[in-house]
Amino acid sequence: MSARSAELQRKTAETQVELSLALDGAGEAQIETGVGFFDHMLTHIARHGLFDLTVAASGDVHVDFHHLVEDVGIVLGSAIADAIGDKVGLVRYGMAACPMDEALVLVSLDLSGRPWCRCDLDLPTEKIGDFDTELVREFFTALANNAAMALHLEQRAGVNSHHIVESGFKSFARALDQATRLDDRVTGVPSTKGTL
Repeated sequence: MSARSAELQRKTAETQVELSLALDGAGEAQIETGVGFFDHMLTHIARHGLFDLTVAASGDVHVDFHHLVEDVGIVLGSAIADAIGDKVGLVRYGMAACPMDEALVLVSLDLSGRPWCRCDLDLPTEKIGDFDTELVREFFTALANNAAMALHLEQRAGVNSHHIVESGFKSFARALDQATRLDDRVTGVPSTKGTL
């Protein structure tokens, strides 16, 4: 793949994930996980972050969606880490809050090399369609750990689970777009340590 992009595969006894990511894209998405709501959310990451993202994933969804969702998070996080490379000239930080009707989730992130995830969402239902809402936290935790980013999702408003989660994914996309941009004013990496 070219600079600022990555193409990865992960195959386990439970799932198979093939994913490609281009940070400097046009928001094109080709997502097929077999989990409709999850496909919808991943498409938001591409569209609102202006990333080109393809995901082909399958797995033991007859058990539940946990393994599939977590493993896509692992692979997407790894792809983000690969695509940003040595972090020279990187903006590093991003923050966004995209409303979805009554819902508002603020996302702040730091491509620091130190993984952390705080997913502070109060989702009033256990499911959105057939998607378990607890998997939102699993996805973002796996992504943050494998991208080595500090990631905070903070719900400011919302009573509808779909709207809250969608606000979170859109805000994540916009925050990641900010953080992965290059700034020609930055010499080296954006850290007083000289390394990230």
